[in-house]
Amino acid sequence: MITGSTDGKIMVRRCLVTFKPFRIFVVGIGFFSLCFLMTSLGGQFSAKRLGDSPFTIRTEVLGGVESRGVLRKISDMLEVILKRMDSLSKLDNTSTTDARRLDELSSAINRIQPAGLVERIQAIAQNVSNMAIRVEQILQNSMVQGRVIRDGTSNQCEVPRDPRFPECPGKVDWMRARWTSDPCYAFYGVDGSDCSFLIYLSEVEWFCPPLSWRNHSSPPTQHVQEAKPPKRQAAFRTDLTVLLDQVGTGKESLSFMKRRIRRLAQQWATAANRLDAKLEQRWRDQKKILVHVGFLTEESGDVFSPKVLKGGPLGEMVQWADILTALHVLGHNLKISMSVKELQGFLGVPPGRGSCPLTGPLPFDLIYTDYHGLQQMKQHMGLSLKKHKCHIRVIDTFGTEPAYNHEEYATLHGYRTNWGYWNLNARQYMTMFPHTPDNSFMGFVSEELNETEKRSIQQNKVNNMAVVYGKEASMWKVQGKEGFLQILHRYMEVHGTVYYETQRPPEVPAFVKNHGLLPQHELQQLLRKAKLFIGFGFPYEGPAPLEAIANGCIFLQPKFNPPHSSLNHEFFRGKPTSREVSSQHPYAEQYIGRPHVMTVDYNNSLEFDSAIREIMRTKVEPYLPYEYTCEGMLERVHSYIQHQDFCAPEPPFILANLSRQGSAGGSRVAGPLFVPLSNSTSLGWATNVTAPSAWPPLSSLRLLVSQEGQSCVEACQSAGFICEPAHFRFINNKEALHGLEVQCEVVDSEINHILPAFSVVRRECGLQREPLLFSCAGHSPKYRRLCPCRDFRRGQVALCKDCLQ
Repeated sequence: MITGSTDGKIMVRRCLVTFKPFRIFVVGIGFFSLCFLMTSLGGQFSAKRLGDSPFTIRTEVLGGVESRGVLRKISDMLEVILKRMDSLSKLDNTSTTDARRLDELSSAINRIQPAGLVERIQAIAQNVSNMAIRVEQILQNSMVQGRVIRDGTSNQCEVPRDPRFPECPGKVDWMRARWTSDPCYAFYGVDGSDCSFLIYLSEVEWFCPPLSWRNHSSPPTQHVQEAKPPKRQAAFRTDLTVLLDQVGTGKESLSFMKRRIRRLAQQWATAANRLDAKLEQRWRDQKKILVHVGFLTEESGDVFSPKVLKGGPLGEMVQWADILTALHVLGHNLKISMSVKELQGFLGVPPGRGSCPLTGPLPFDLIYTDYHGLQQMKQHMGLSLKKHKCHIRVIDTFGTEPAYNHEEYATLHGYRTNWGYWNLNARQYMTMFPHTPDNSFMGFVSEELNETEKRSIQQNKVNNMAVVYGKEASMWKVQGKEGFLQILHRYMEVHGTVYYETQRPPEVPAFVKNHGLLPQHELQQLLRKAKLFIGFGFPYEGPAPLEAIANGCIFLQPKFNPPHSSLNHEFFRGKPTSREVSSQHPYAEQYIGRPHVMTVDYNNSLEFDSAIREIMRTKVEPYLPYEYTCEGMLERVHSYIQHQDFCAPEPPFILANLSRQGSAGGSRVAGPLFVPLSNSTSLGWATNVTAPSAWPPLSSLRLLVSQEGQSCVEACQSAGFICEPAHFRFINNKEALHGLEVQCEVVDSEINHILPAFSVVRRECGLQREPLLFSCAGHSPKYRRLCPCRDFRRGQVALCKDCLQ
């Protein structure tokens, strides 16, 4: 093997001395041999893995995926080198300097020694990258000379200062410093010259104006106005066969989702017919939608699939199954991706292009993904993600507040976490429960019972039977559980559904009748018999309590004092929200409440004992909030798809200073913008002012002011309304301050997530300068906030009374 290697080196040296064309060929063969050698050795590199999910326990995955990623990147660079070498071999005017640089490349190959090769692989990989850059520069320098003659231009292009393209100079500076950081720039012809930077930034991306001396028969991508295909009408579907085929097979997580889709198929069909009648069969645009479930991809580690049959968390899979079904039933053109390879194929990103941006239009109207998928899209769409991010909807279990979402603001003010900072409109994050109205409430569904089933449940309830919420043994490791479980055992027969393989988990007391992990239909039968479903405090905000309440159970949960948050609890630390959780399931506590939900202090034995006795005396009917029925979810998703548009630019007159203008910003009209509402302390939009086009419509707007230290979420709730972040742009002006009779000595425009607001003591008023920081959740003890509230449909807090259009 050593002799063969030596002969190879001699052959390389001889060829490099004699034949220039053959020199190029041998260099290419050498690089391919290097790539094959590293692949054979297993590629034991380590690469930074996508961060852990904010909803799961960290799991380390080393080796395979990361090493393949490094080898793939090396392969990408080799592909670029060979393409450039092919072009270079056709040039007749290769200079002496260029030939000398090729000799340097061959010398680099000669330096590769068999002994100690494994230890030097990482250094060799860096050499490959440097070689790629050198070859690229050789080719581009030769090609630039030819282009100068063809285009009649020099290599000294002046960087334009165009107010329509304010980011252009900064992007040119960035390219000067880092154009060699990714092979994708060389793929598009960037060679280190200002001219190549400007061509790239104007024709591949959208930061600079088109160059006058360029041939514009193919205009820059940002100016392309492609003829849009005719709109198609979305028709409700009740047959789920196509959807089940699209979900795929091969993972237990996918099998779980398909079982759920089949089980609820009839309820989805009934809900579709009801909503179709409610909408009076009006036209609905059919959208092209990509659903990329990032947390189930192998590239993200997919820690969920192995736990499906071991009592692991299923909440995210429940929600994704219901999202897929809702989109399909609503009649949209759906593509489903469960791997990065599928994602690349659907987006039209050629493999091996690294993070090169898309040059064509996005082939989808909407993309539903999660934080894992968002990171994967950034990796494979590059900077074009910024251009297309208005089409993205992020399924975000616990929510992302605006202060954490704005990257620069979060970094400067201590809100930066591993999640968030994507600079999206906060309503593009879609949550499992209506945590904060800053985000859009997506939700999921629970099985709805008919009247016959409800009567049967009430007749067969066992008054002294309790089921514990906790499928994993770790959930039973609760401090003080022996005390309150003994009290419960005094009154009731306690049942558990804790997973185990060979022996009973020691964390489960002996008096608990453990059924092991039950299939969904068997668990439902158990809940239909039980009187009580009791939580230990974890997991937070899952779907199980709603399912128990829908099957006629009373849900008993612990009160948290002080509330759990990112400031005092490990589980929430690092999540992009400051929300304080007052109980295990705040939605059940706030939106359902007694008699179906009881929240007590488990550390107070008298209070706990009293609650158990009250539960045994109380009779309840099965209850399911409308927004968690199939019809309720279809209403929400339909409304979001048809009305939420984050790609349309905000009218500047609304964001700056509205000041009594019509919908087109034209003639002024007499009278105030906001007027007092009858039997209310809030203000509404004046009827004599032409309301700008908006969703939710401005007829739902209720303007009020918070107390000091109170958020707009709390202020609106106390008045029986919901805070509506989409309406902030209409109240971020002096007219709103005047309408509320706020006395301001100074009115400033600033970047702060509590604005618009005012200080009573200092008589200072502040308006918001950054629309991404409009926040219902923000609060400060020094300020009273201007709050845009709205009404809502009964049982559907996500929609106003006039929102279902």
